[in-house]
Amino acid sequence: MLSIGLLGFSSGLPLALSNPTLQAWFTTAGLSLKDIGFITLTGAAYTLKFLWAPLLDRFRLPWLGRRRGWIALMQLVCGATLVAMSFATPQHLAVVLVLLAVLVAFSSATQDIAYDAHRTDLLRPEERGWGIGFMQGGYRIAMVVSGALALILAQYAGWAFTYRLMGVLMLAMVAVTVLSPDAPNEVPVTRFVDAVVDPFLDFFHRYGWLALAWLALMVLYKISDAFALSLSTTFLLRVPHFTLAQLGTVNKVFGLLAGLAGALAGGWVVTKMRLFPALLALGICQALVNLGYMSLVYSGPNITLLAGVVGAENFFSGLGSTAFVVLLTALCNVRFSATQFALLSALAAIGRVFLGPLAAWVVPHVGWSHFFVIAALSALPGLLLIIALRGPIGRVERERPH
Repeated sequence: MLSIGLLGFSSGLPLALSNPTLQAWFTTAGLSLKDIGFITLTGAAYTLKFLWAPLLDRFRLPWLGRRRGWIALMQLVCGATLVAMSFATPQHLAVVLVLLAVLVAFSSATQDIAYDAHRTDLLRPEERGWGIGFMQGGYRIAMVVSGALALILAQYAGWAFTYRLMGVLMLAMVAVTVLSPDAPNEVPVTRFVDAVVDPFLDFFHRYGWLALAWLALMVLYKISDAFALSLSTTFLLRVPHFTLAQLGTVNKVFGLLAGLAGALAGGWVVTKMRLFPALLALGICQALVNLGYMSLVYSGPNITLLAGVVGAENFFSGLGSTAFVVLLTALCNVRFSATQFALLSALAAIGRVFLGPLAAWVVPHVGWSHFFVIAALSALPGLLLIIALRGPIGRVERERPH
């Protein structure tokens, strides 16, 4: 469980640095809302990673086993790229900075493919709840470091020092990978058709027409969160006028600690509740708590209110994410875990990546208050789909294919 949590930290560290923290950097540099909205597209690799996930099922690097070799290699690439970002600025080398952020996202997404497969192979059914809770916990602690600490450091030490430090920390995570236990031996697939075609055929063969419903649920379940938070860093800096240090201390530290508590509580919830009621109840809560951001439109830089809104949002998001990842894990066949988990988690990332430009278009037309209402209502299709899939959710919870 400890290695699952530590590798979860490694998985979570680059995400903020290629999106929300980068968004803060571009916001303080004075770029337009439209330009900032397009920064979310740097994370497109997270939604496209299923395209190269079969390569990780097909090819085994000559060190550290089937999964850990890929994890270590991507940690090296990601860390070096973060250090390179420290030598660019939005004012003078914006294009270079964005391209480097794309490379960070690519290496991070590839690391996630290997890590998700490693975790999926390693955890027995009775361990999934706690294992995924530890993963979510490590992931959210990393978000405190790359979100909160990074913003505080940026205000007092500058962006260059901040990205350099984050790159060194990412490089240090290679030691965690080397010391982590490997999963039980699974024979890698040896033919191209086995690696590329069979994982998709297997998924559609096992679930039939329901496969399309599962894929739709992956996109829709977290879309309300993704839409509401797509420009949250820019919103909090420009509307209530919080400083970088305030944002780092309250929004990131308090919020992500609440998310950590939610993730660990989620591990307990899914061991005590059936998956269907957990997904439904937590999905409703995730949508409703995002309405709290409306109060910040008129409050000014009210630290107490920010802590309450962000704490509630992150706590229920952590709960919901744990239940959601349990479902993703249960849907995967162990033999094709890298490809299938990559496909499902990539679909879940679509909203987080591609809704930024849409949000940047909606806000000037309806205002921030109505934007958060629209974001909350966007949860309805996913909630209705969960209700429609009540029976199938129960079945996949009871037995996982091998």
